[in-house]
Amino acid sequence: MYDVIVVGARCAGSPTAMLFARQGYRVLLLEKAKFPQDTLSSHYIHMQGMSLLSRWGLLDKLRDAGCRKITRQSYEGPGVRIEGFSLPLDGVTYTYAPRRYVLDPLLAEGAVEAGVDFRQGCAVKDLVWEDGRVAGVRYTTPGGALAVERARLVVGADGMRSLVARKAGAPNVIEHPRVTCTYYSYWADVPSDFELYERPGRWIGVIPTNDDLTLLMTYFPQEEYQDVRKGVEPFYLDTFRTTAPELHERMRAGRRVEQLYGTGHQENFFRKAYGPGWALIGDAVTHKDSITARGITEAFVQAQSLTEYIGQDLHEDAALDAALERYELNLSGEALSQYQGALNVAELKPEGRTDMLRKLVGHQEHIDRYFSTLSGACSLDDFYNDDLLTLLDQS
Repeated sequence: MYDVIVVGARCAGSPTAMLFARQGYRVLLLEKAKFPQDTLSSHYIHMQGMSLLSRWGLLDKLRDAGCRKITRQSYEGPGVRIEGFSLPLDGVTYTYAPRRYVLDPLLAEGAVEAGVDFRQGCAVKDLVWEDGRVAGVRYTTPGGALAVERARLVVGADGMRSLVARKAGAPNVIEHPRVTCTYYSYWADVPSDFELYERPGRWIGVIPTNDDLTLLMTYFPQEEYQDVRKGVEPFYLDTFRTTAPELHERMRAGRRVEQLYGTGHQENFFRKAYGPGWALIGDAVTHKDSITARGITEAFVQAQSLTEYIGQDLHEDAALDAALERYELNLSGEALSQYQGALNVAELKPEGRTDMLRKLVGHQEHIDRYFSTLSGACSLDDFYNDDLLTLLDQS
């Protein structure tokens, strides 16, 4: 009998398992893949996520894994270009964008070091129910045998198509249609910072990652998906040529070292976050367009939130229910704000954003605070302070 079973060992599941184990609970972590294994990702960890990695004692491991420090960010849209960087958070002054075959095993290793029982190659097939509540999972072992484990709480950290959510009957409480499709690849010999480029109907993300490679990512409106997928490479390259000509020249001097990856299935939803004996976290509880690259960071934030709310109350029914309710209510704050922000950006209509950013040009403090709102180091309320409102009124 475990205290907690976590299904899924990537950027939501492994930190959740680790933090529960550090609280003294007996934790089983199940993952259907066998690490290291890559997955679709924008890779970027915002300052808020970096702060948590530092708190958890995992930041130096990412540095040792060959991640390049990112200390500068730029945005270029119609008629405006700004450069700066997020304010520090808890003493951290830089960010990382690790490949997932680097990040996910590192997080799982942190869980194992905390005492978690980690089993790879195990595919969960169903939930075990007893007296109206989830009491465990049924899964297949790497050898194909069917196994059953029980726990006080089952946490679904198994992604957008979460089996735990489906088997628990977790409904969508907020839902929006798909907005964009995305395609990306990795390039060598393309010097870069964290760079964003936008024009109507197009978005580009440039993110330095491991081994001196750069992620070059494009976004298109969802209604163009069928056309784009039939001619991905021409659409991909033309976006750089027309949206970021200077970057396109850098690309011509470099070389693409991997295939093009992408998807047109970026769902946008919030699910019911918990029920009797179960809870959801990460992409299993809320998934949104990846254009703001918030997924990894928010998975970390939710792991910290869920485990802190539960604390030592896992085995007391009323206290556990109250903790899970607080966790769900917390999601309706910052997570919902980030969700709405991502959908706004994903419309690929830069006019309102660029109008405001033009007024910040020449005011570096406000530019850095703007980037800080994206990174989680500054709240929107703090960003729109009296000085900024006066500047916007005068402009």
